[in-house]
Amino acid sequence: MKPYSPVPYSDFTLEEPRSSYESALQSVTSILPGNAPVVIGGEARDTAATIESVNPARPSTVVAVAGSASAHDADDALDAAWAAFPDWAGTPAAERAAIVHRIGDEMENRIHEFSAWMTVEAGKNYAESEADTAEAIDFCRYYAHQALAMDEPVEVGTFPGEINESFLQPIGAGVVIPPWNFPLAILAGMAVGPVAAGNTVVLKPASNTPMIGAMFTDAVAAAGLPPGVINFLPGSGGTIGDTLVDNPRTRFVNFTGSKEVGLRIAGRSAVVHPNQKWLKRAYMEMGGKDALIIDETADLDAAAADAVRSAYGFQGQKCSACSRLIVVDAVYEEVMDRILDITAQLSMGDPVHNHAVGPVISAAQHRTILEEIESGKTEAALVAGGNAVDIDGGYYIEPTIFADVAPNSRLAQHEIFGPVLSVIKAADFDDSLAIANGTEFGLTGGLHTSSEDRIERAKRDFHVGNLYVNRKITGALVGIQPFGGFNMSGSNAKAGGPDYLRLFMEMKSIARKL
Repeated sequence: MKPYSPVPYSDFTLEEPRSSYESALQSVTSILPGNAPVVIGGEARDTAATIESVNPARPSTVVAVAGSASAHDADDALDAAWAAFPDWAGTPAAERAAIVHRIGDEMENRIHEFSAWMTVEAGKNYAESEADTAEAIDFCRYYAHQALAMDEPVEVGTFPGEINESFLQPIGAGVVIPPWNFPLAILAGMAVGPVAAGNTVVLKPASNTPMIGAMFTDAVAAAGLPPGVINFLPGSGGTIGDTLVDNPRTRFVNFTGSKEVGLRIAGRSAVVHPNQKWLKRAYMEMGGKDALIIDETADLDAAAADAVRSAYGFQGQKCSACSRLIVVDAVYEEVMDRILDITAQLSMGDPVHNHAVGPVISAAQHRTILEEIESGKTEAALVAGGNAVDIDGGYYIEPTIFADVAPNSRLAQHEIFGPVLSVIKAADFDDSLAIANGTEFGLTGGLHTSSEDRIERAKRDFHVGNLYVNRKITGALVGIQPFGGFNMSGSNAKAGGPDYLRLFMEMKSIARKL
């Protein structure tokens, strides 16, 4: 395997990458709807029910027809995962790593095809889609290298008259439940991490984006992963989610999504059922109410640009998105003028034409965001956006800004997960840091400043898992910025970090008397 480095991004202002992406979009749209079947033990399975995903920019267009697994299918998928586990766990780490690395290679060979499916199924523009696909590739390659590191003996001390050794081993078959907002990157990372470590999984994709998961499953097969190591189980969370989580044969649960669902899964995972031989490991990566602080020493043009990019990339549908902008009083009006100007220049429209702002994911999400905006009007001043926009029937909402938001209001505390930015005035830097820390979440945060003392203070006292200084607060790179948050943002499992695979392994220690 070649040394790990992140996949470089395309410059879509250039003719060649733009034309390549547009060609991929034409190919994808010409074959809609796609097919996303249940795959158990390497075999596609017909199901009595199906799920349709639609293009959020044109909801009348069906993007994919997916299988809808039953509780019986869920049991069969766990059977297949456990049947595949002994051989996969016993496969030499170098061989496992090579296969996982090849999954990334398969996706890179078709990077614009994968990304084009994401544009039509998830509503991401070119750059957002390609970054998602690139991150999935990075996860495969980085975790492949980490599998080799985890195969090394664990360093332990010596004791006279004995040989002592310790090593890590995989733990079994688990359940992976990824979100719709990063339908390839998070899905792939959550699945291939445990698999690279020698485990097997049942992968339940989000119902809004099953086709992206099916494409990943195709890459898995093409890379030569043995049948049953990754089983693909689209379906209703209410039908099969609880079945998978509750099953006494489930060894671990790996979840990314909302706080409400994560807490429910965490509670169910803690229950020990009859014939269950272990405490399930459960990793919940949940939401954020992420803040970017701008102080009076900052480069205000750069700070405002980063705030807008962090707030409205993929329509704010990121757990890392800037939903709170905290500005010290001395520069509050100047920053507000700048962000209003930059936001007004954002183009909105169908992501197939690479607009900066596209649709939100679904009718339900569209309705919920608009309800939050209406509620917000009773708490703060709406100074930009706030309206639904009718473009081809798509789920569009204007980039929205509330000014003079109270730190303890719902606008400043509740994760809206849409293109809504709450701007909060702070008396000074100390006040801004207190406001930033004043939520139940702790995922990402940022500081724009030219003060080294304040940077050091933020490094120590800004209570987030990922802190960004003088840059946007989204876009963590695998292997460079391990990603995961504090408090109600989740388990801080640090996806893309050197200890991630360790979460799905257990240590065995052996002492032999001489």
